[in-house]
Amino acid sequence: MRNDQFGYEMTVSSPVAAEAWDKMVLAFLAHAAKTPEYLGSVLKEAPDFAMAHAVKGMFFLMLARRELVDTAQEAYAAALAGAGRVAPTAREMGYVRGLGAWLEGRPSEAIAEMEGILARWPEDAMAMKISHAIRFMLGDGKGMRASVEAVLPTYDAKNPARGYLLGCHAFTLEETGEYGRAESAGRLGLSLSPDDAWGLHAVAHVFDMTANARAGLSWLDGREAAWAHCNNFRYHVWWHKALMHLDQGEIDAVFELYDTEIRADKTDDYRDISNGSALLTRLELEGISVGNRWEELADISERRTEDACLAFADLHYLLALIGGDRTMAVKRMMARLQRDAKHTTADEMKARLATPGLSAATGLEAFGEGDYKTAFLNLGRARRSMQQVGGSHAQRDVFERLTIDSAIRGGFLDDAEMILEERLAQRAGRLDAYASTRFDLIAESKGEWKQAGRLPAE
Repeated sequence: MRNDQFGYEMTVSSPVAAEAWDKMVLAFLAHAAKTPEYLGSVLKEAPDFAMAHAVKGMFFLMLARRELVDTAQEAYAAALAGAGRVAPTAREMGYVRGLGAWLEGRPSEAIAEMEGILARWPEDAMAMKISHAIRFMLGDGKGMRASVEAVLPTYDAKNPARGYLLGCHAFTLEETGEYGRAESAGRLGLSLSPDDAWGLHAVAHVFDMTANARAGLSWLDGREAAWAHCNNFRYHVWWHKALMHLDQGEIDAVFELYDTEIRADKTDDYRDISNGSALLTRLELEGISVGNRWEELADISERRTEDACLAFADLHYLLALIGGDRTMAVKRMMARLQRDAKHTTADEMKARLATPGLSAATGLEAFGEGDYKTAFLNLGRARRSMQQVGGSHAQRDVFERLTIDSAIRGGFLDDAEMILEERLAQRAGRLDAYASTRFDLIAESKGEWKQAGRLPAE
């Protein structure tokens, strides 16, 4: 038995494995590209370490790819086999049960296992971050915040994970509308852990949600080292910077970032596809031609039409297929979503494919076909439960924009105005360029309707 960096017992005897585990935990918290390298070292030195196998399995499930479910299942089998040879601690077995529950379609039970660990071992930063990550995939912002705040008092200045915990707290504060506190927590976290890309990006979210793109650009400029070490999460931080340039009307800068950072590597991770498809959609909604940039996203997305792992991923694949005019692939995905929706399931992720996934997908398909009435009716129906597809407010905003634009184009001007007002309230009452333009469009359209006698004069 050895203790980890937080003082908790681990069923490993190798000092090399113990050191690699500690490095892996901090790397995971930092979204570092070296995380799998450290985990590989742990398993090489301690092949019967059940907790490491369980974490490996959960890492694969976080990738939300159908072919990796079998790989996660293999990790679970290895965890059980290892547990049979080297009896895990009670804390370690919580990870194994958590992986098992997630594989059976119950990620909420995996969260419960992590929370059970934190109740007894609150400084287990791996359990904290895994709970945070799964809740993020489920769109549970309030739960994310409650989880972090429950353990926050136990992480003193000597805890090596304190900076990362503050970064997680910053993100949860932002997602629950406390923008001032979120910025403060994110800045403090980054001062303690300079490689905390999650905390840095939480502050970027604050500037997005308070319509302060220029301050957001100032925040990110010069801090590139905080995300240069990251895995594909670094593309997402560049995406945030591109959104800020878009809000400022700096389109050349948007395309420069898209081509040299966001999609320089033609990766097929769903999070990278979501970055690309959401940004290209926003550009096209502003009437900006994106050239042939849809093609590589659509090529990748054509191979993912049967994934059915995560509604958030499916909807972004669908955006890419629509943008790339892949009509047959769109039809295949819609047919699969309709089949999924007909079958009640205990799988929590798949249930979200039916509600709100199918309505949202139907709306996206109709928007692509220029049927704005059908698009609005379906996107509007999905809107109230869209948080359940997961992701952040900033990521889901592409669907909000499509809902608003379909309402305007379909003639539902009062509905569009109402949604814009709700969006404005969520953003501390501050107008971004998108909302300002749409309010003007609505006012102009209503004026034209009045002149044509279609609306009563006030």
